[in-house]
Formats: sequence, C-alpha cells, structure tokens
Amino acid sequence: MRLRALLDTDALGLRLLGGEDELDRTVRGVMTTDLRDPSRYLSGGELVLTGLAWRRDATDSEPFVRILASAGVTALAAGEAELGPIPEDLVAACARHRLPLFAVNESVAFATITEHVVRQVSGERAGDLAAVVDRHRRMMTSGPAGGGPDVVLDLLGSDLDLRAWVLSPAGRLIAGSPGAEPGLPTPVCAALAGEHLAAVRTGRRGPYRVAVGGTTYSLFPIRSSGRGAGTAGAPGAPGSRDVRETVLSDWLLAVEADAGDWPAERLDLLEGVTQLISVERDRRDAARTVRRRLAQEVLELVQTGAAPGEIAARLRVAAPVLLPGLGAAPHWQVVVARVEWDGGEIEGGPVAQALLEEILVDPLSSGPEPSDRIAVAHTGDEAIALVPLPAVSSEHDGSEAGLHADTLLAAVRDPLAAGLDDDGRLTLGVSASVHSAEGLRGALEEARHARRVAAARAGRVCAAGHQELASHVLLLPFVPDDVRRAFTARLLDPLRDYDRRHRAELIPTLEAFLDCDGSWTRCAARLHLHVNTLRYRVGRIEQLTSRDLSRLEDKLDFFLALRMS
Repeated sequence: MRLRALLDTDALGLRLLGGEDELDRTVRGVMTTDLRDPSRYLSGGELVLTGLAWRRDATDSEPFVRILASAGVTALAAGEAELGPIPEDLVAACARHRLPLFAVNESVAFATITEHVVRQVSGERAGDLAAVVDRHRRMMTSGPAGGGPDVVLDLLGSDLDLRAWVLSPAGRLIAGSPGAEPGLPTPVCAALAGEHLAAVRTGRRGPYRVAVGGTTYSLFPIRSSGRGAGTAGAPGAPGSRDVRETVLSDWLLAVEADAGDWPAERLDLLEGVTQLISVERDRRDAARTVRRRLAQEVLELVQTGAAPGEIAARLRVAAPVLLPGLGAAPHWQVVVARVEWDGGEIEGGPVAQALLEEILVDPLSSGPEPSDRIAVAHTGDEAIALVPLPAVSSEHDGSEAGLHADTLLAAVRDPLAAGLDDDGRLTLGVSASVHSAEGLRGALEEARHARRVAAARAGRVCAAGHQELASHVLLLPFVPDDVRRAFTARLLDPLRDYDRRHRAELIPTLEAFLDCDGSWTRCAARLHLHVNTLRYRVGRIEQLTSRDLSRLEDKLDFFLALRMS
C-alpha cells in the first residue's frame, strides 16, 4: 500500500508534517519502537511508529532519522499522546533526509495503525479476513477480555490451516491456535526454543527452519517493539544493538510448516502476525512495572536493615499486587540470579530479571498469565525474586515446601545454554522458606551465598539451594590443623575469654542462635530469655568479634569455627 492511502484514511488520525512529494512510496510493514537505534529490527519499507521516548534533547533527532533513512524506512509517524506537538528539530531532520513525517493524533492507538497496515499489505492472501480483523481488535484491547495471543493465532488456523504456537525463550508454551491442540510436548517446546536461541546467537535471519521429532517447524522471532524492551532490558541506551540484551527475553512463533518455499505474501503475513503478538507482549511487560517497583521497594528495605515491622507493613500494602489469590500471610523464598557476559559491557540484571519472571513459573503451566504473579527486582548484574508460598501446615517447618534449586532449571537448562552460547553464564541461588518479614534479610543472604556456590561449578547454567550450604562441613577434614586452630582461636577466643571473666554464656548463645537460623523469637524461647536480653548478647558477640550475625558469610564462619572447635 502507498503512504497516500494511509493519509486518506481518516480513522488513522495521521497529519502530514513533511514529505508531500514522497507520498507514492510503498509501505511493506509497520514497526513500533522507542529505541534510539532500531536498525537491527529494520529490513526496509516500514512505517515506523514512535512515541518519542528516545528523544532527550534536540540533538537526538538527527542520528535517529539518519538511521531510519539508511535502513530504507518508508516513513515515520510520531505520536502526540505523551509529549505533545512534534518538535521542530525532528521535522527538520526528516526534511533533510527526505523521510516523510506524520503526526499521530493522541486519540489514535498505535495498535490501530498496526492493524490497518498489516491487513492492507497482506490483502492478497486467501480468504476474507474481515472477521480476523475484529479478533485483532479484541486482542489489542486492555484487560483479560482482549483474548491474548490465542486470538491472533486463530488467523493462521482458520485462514491458512497452519498449526502454530507462541513459546517463551525458555520453551514454555504461551499460546496456541485452536487447531494446534493438543499443545506441543514439553521436550519439543524446549528443543524448539533451543534451536531458536542458537540461530539468533549465530546471527541467522528468520524464519529459522528446524526438524524436531521428524516434524519440520519454521520459527519466527517475536521481537519487542522497544517499549517493553525498555522496561525489561533498557536497550534504549547506546550499545542497544547487542543481541545479548534481548535474546533471552523475546518470544518466538513456531509454525508446523516449512517456510522455505513460501511466497513473499505469506511471509509478510507471518511477519505481521509476529508484530501483533509483539504489541501484546509489550503490553503485558508494561503491566509488570508495578510489581517490579513494589519488589524493589521491599528489597531495599530488607537490604538496608529496616526494622521487621516496617518491612511487614510494606508487604501488607503490597499484598493485593504481589499476592493475588494467596492471602496476606504466606511463607517466602528468595531467589537470586545473575547473568554475566564475557567482557562485562552488557548489564546482566535486566536479562536476569526477565529470565526469573519466566523460570519461576510452573513449567507445566501455559499462557502468559502465570508470570504475572512473579515479582522481581534487579540491580547491576543481579536479579532478586520474592516468591510467595501458600502457608504450610504446622507440622512442617517450610523446608520441604516451595522451590528446589535442583529442579528449578531442569526443564530450561538446554535452551538457555543455547542462548548464552559460549560467552554468557546464568547462576542461581535459592533460599529456604521463611515465615515472616524478620527472616527476609537472612533469606536474601542465604540465596546470594547459594548462588556463589553455583558459580563455583562448571557449566553455563548452574543453580544451588540452601540445603547445599551445609556441604562446607565436608571440607573441614582437608583443612590443615594449624589453619583450623588459628581460624577458631581468632573467632571464638574473644568470646571464651569474656565468658570466663564475666560468667556469661556467649558461646552457648551463639550456638543456639545459629541453630535457630537467626530467629530471635525461637532462640529466645529455647534459651528461656527475653528477646531484649538475647539481642544484648548477640550485640556483645558482634562487638567482640567485629562480625555481623545478620550476614550469611559471618554466620557461616561462626558455624565452621564451632564445628572445628
């Protein structure tokens, strides 16, 4: 279709700001982006839609427009919904590069323009798609009534008789068209995801044709349009062209067919379908913003040593968002993940955040909604998840419930290893469950230490749980006697001397405190002490040894010293 036809369609709300002599240009597709450099996603002939979030000042317009013109983009359409009138520097840059520029009225959604263009450029396919357009519109509406990716996949089943599925990068089934039931077996999903990630890392251009279990599939990348990517991976910054920033977060469309001999019209149609699903993916990713922010606030309180009452109060306020359907007083586990790339120029935290939001979903569940219950924050190369668990029965202490490190990565290890290739690494640690806000700081340190244990192992994808921390005891027989004596004396002699001089009981108090996992109430009850008395004794221990019993490393040192004494 031609630009002139878009301008003549009143429902699209387009106003021409420049490029009147170029209106006979042909539009072959549409892309929505707020990336400062979207060139890696452009193939030429697109109408690019942008909300101008990439523009910080007037100097940003010229390089952005130059990138679009060099990639062969047909035209640029800028929205007025968030930043108001289109800035003059952008108008001037488009004029210099002879790139037609449109303003999009604030009342018109980008999804409406995307839907119209996809319908027009795919007009030569078989069948009447009027009903499909209605389904697209329902998919684009906010809220659960929109239908999600399943609605747009119905296009492939009803009009082209194609069985298709949307998969996560870890191989979890997100959606499938009605004709694709039953769903793909879990091993096939994992194999397809691994093939997709390997192809992306080697720089191959989609669709990727693979054979799994004697069946040929064509894999189409579902790349983020930039809005969602900016939330999860911050690729709007310089250097965002590195594929490692999004390879482990983008979905894929798997079609049971060999696309090698498809006509261009059918390939264009599938590209349009991936763009529509991408819009839905970005909408869901944006919906996670509130949960991520709440998780960040809670974790900042935990890490800064805030009072348990303050943390508990914040959790109660956040409960309706973080704990939908679970009630107000669950048990908790903390999961820490770290993604590291060779060279260190790529920040791993956003990647680890997206992965945790995926990995912590039950691998047997389908659809996007289960991941909407995961609250993950990130800092630097590290991502931290607060995982609510249903309250366990009184006869259990919680150690048997919840997530287990040895099974958490079992279903996703192979595809993720393909995405990490030979220059990336994922390590993950899981804490024991705790039953109150008082235990969250210890759980966080425990998960971090478990992750460091995982990092000491070989492999691209490694995990360790709290159960494995006790394995340090196995190392004691290999420590030379003089080293053991020096270590024990340095740590425990100040406490023994104090006990002897003041008839105190700091050593027994330390043993009980560690045995109770740092719980003030349980330890005080065991020693028949008031909690304030226990806090005084622990404070004296920390003062005499210059250690901090809220830190897992110091707890572990005391634990080993007591074992060796």
